[in-house]
Amino acid sequence: MKATGIVRRIDDLGRIVIPKEIRRTLHIRESDPVEIFTDREGQVILKKYSPIGEMTTFAKQYAESLAKVSGHVALIADRDQFIAVAGGGKAFAGKEVSTQLEEKMDQRESVFASKGDRNYVVVSDEVQEEFQHQAIVPIICEGDVIGAVLLLETEQKNRMGEVEQKLLQSAATFLGRQMEQ
Repeated sequence: MKATGIVRRIDDLGRIVIPKEIRRTLHIRESDPVEIFTDREGQVILKKYSPIGEMTTFAKQYAESLAKVSGHVALIADRDQFIAVAGGGKAFAGKEVSTQLEEKMDQRESVFASKGDRNYVVVSDEVQEEFQHQAIVPIICEGDVIGAVLLLETEQKNRMGEVEQKLLQSAATFLGRQMEQ
């Protein structure tokens, strides 16, 4: 565990303020859920809660199915990182999503683009793989965006069309409903 040197007092209602610098570093925004853990040594550990993260095993299986059916690289992300990767693109596993992708999710915007289009999105600043085509649909659960489902294609000739659009919309709806249960 890394010490920050920051000390805060608990107020009379039992609250503590997480400093802005730490919230910014960990991508914790106002109203984001935070999970609380304790250990045997009496430490309290706060972790940004990812509802879709609870479904990691299921998400991996779903991504594998999407990749197999579509023939494209399939990714499932929560609001911060990629939690499932299939059909290639293993470099994305566990990497952070880009600010551009975060913004598209926040705006609940689906993206169907080819490299060079003005709405083409760099999906991760940490991965330098080149993709010619992309399809991105946000996952919405109980009115909140909790992540996104993506299909990526490296081959110029393998453009994505209506089939991929319907496939991703179906996947995003299904994953959102699974989280509601």
